[in-house]
Amino acid sequence: MKSSWTFICDLDEVFHDCGVAALVDDKQIAIFRVGDQVYALDNYDPNSEANVLARGLLGDINGEPVVASPVYKQHFSLISGRCIEDPDQSVLAYPARVQEGRIWVRSTPIRAAQRTRRLVVIGNGMAGMKVVEDLLQIAPTAYEVTVFGAEPHPNYNRILLSPVLAGEKTVQDIVLNSFEWYREKGVKLYVDDPIVAIDRRRRTVTAKSGTVVNYDRLLLATGSNPIVLPVPGKDLPGVVTFRDLQDVDAMLEAARTHKKAVVIGGGLLGLEAAHGLLKQGMDVTVVHLLDTLMERQLDRAAASMLKESLEKRGLKFLMPAKTVEIVGGPSPAASLATSPARGEVRQERASDFATTLSPDSPLPQGEGQGEGAAAERVRAVRFDDGSEIEADLVVMAAGIRPNVELAKSAGLRCDRGVLVNDTMQTFDPSIYAVGECVQHRNSTYGLIAPLFEQANVCATHLAEFGIGRYTGSLISTQLKVTGIDLFSAGDFLGGPTSEALVLRDAKRGIYKRIVIEKNRVRGAVLYGDVKDGPWYFELMTQGQDIGPLRDKLLFGSAFVK
Repeated sequence: MKSSWTFICDLDEVFHDCGVAALVDDKQIAIFRVGDQVYALDNYDPNSEANVLARGLLGDINGEPVVASPVYKQHFSLISGRCIEDPDQSVLAYPARVQEGRIWVRSTPIRAAQRTRRLVVIGNGMAGMKVVEDLLQIAPTAYEVTVFGAEPHPNYNRILLSPVLAGEKTVQDIVLNSFEWYREKGVKLYVDDPIVAIDRRRRTVTAKSGTVVNYDRLLLATGSNPIVLPVPGKDLPGVVTFRDLQDVDAMLEAARTHKKAVVIGGGLLGLEAAHGLLKQGMDVTVVHLLDTLMERQLDRAAASMLKESLEKRGLKFLMPAKTVEIVGGPSPAASLATSPARGEVRQERASDFATTLSPDSPLPQGEGQGEGAAAERVRAVRFDDGSEIEADLVVMAAGIRPNVELAKSAGLRCDRGVLVNDTMQTFDPSIYAVGECVQHRNSTYGLIAPLFEQANVCATHLAEFGIGRYTGSLISTQLKVTGIDLFSAGDFLGGPTSEALVLRDAKRGIYKRIVIEKNRVRGAVLYGDVKDGPWYFELMTQGQDIGPLRDKLLFGSAFVK
């Protein structure tokens, strides 16, 4: 039963951005004036257990008017009474209005305003789900969380796709959050149903299936798209990228029925793909535009040692070589590889796993294309000098680009990526973004460490703790291929004012290069012996003066402690 309106006082009797307390139907109610609007909350602060909210400071958080308790400084929404820091400590809000210059309040609480807000996450990958995990840990009741994923799988560790391709891990081994996890945490998950439109005015998202969901806060975690070289033949059967479990499926299928693979790209991802296909018994050639492998992570000496080691393990290289065409032709009879590792045991496929975990999800497109599905298939790769190399499978691993199409269509500001500030907020204050789709201070990131740092900051601001800033990341890379250990971090090439300490032991296969400037470590490349990589990285990030350590720096932390 609704109570009647109770006259409190004239509006002019309450100072701007201040509060007063009144007794209404035996309840102490705090009335606040913001401009010519008034709000009413319980005067009782559950944290201090005192009737003090009327004396709190007024302000706003992300555009929502709040009052800060004068005792413990928790913030309460003037609209709903929700405690920003701890929703379990929220207070009741009451109807309040100004009529003919007089303030009126009703003692029946506004219950509809107490609903949990809605967070929609676009992207079911590692960055977006890290935000969800952190948010559920620090503010478990702050949001109703809905996640939309483009793949038919739960969240999995994309970094471990290479071991799955190589047969060293199963798909189950790389799952981070099972379907059961989403159910237990109360997270609503839509798989195989990407978002196709964002209506920022109505605060809704529309999925490919036609599902429309409202949001109070939106998190973009759309990741990146693989770069597909714009050459003739790029759409032929047998030409794939290496970004998800569907790509792994396609490569495993090709390895069962074909022999020769060409990987375009001699970077981190390309070498891992080549290693996996080699383990599956294929004859693999890596084609790279430049004359050094992993040029973004290695100097020429380390890259040369890596190439020599990989060649000993069976990989072939064409570099520098510029691909100008993927050549197609009649699909030849399948030439089964005869690797003993694949003698009788069938390699697990990601589509099998998707069917097991989610029976209603369709198989990935392209399923069953191995036999007789197309009259033409890739047969060779042609280069700018006119030469060709035979290929039954071509893997494009030439890099990635932030996936910004959805953000652009919604009118969000984008450059190479979705532009965000230090709180991971876009130019729309209700929309946040993290991961490979993001551009922060003119930088984009494709490695997991900076993405998790972004996720942690984003979660604290979604929880409205108002703490934490993401200021960018100093990144390091570690690669392990067939027993070869590599570590790279910082500016490993150096400049005119820097110098390099170098250790090279060809017999043991060890190479170290430490770049120093003004007695600070600026970069490092390690090959063969990487156990001190984290130590060098720590010296870099802390900016420690290494003058006293200089003579023993190359020999590692054990020699200087």
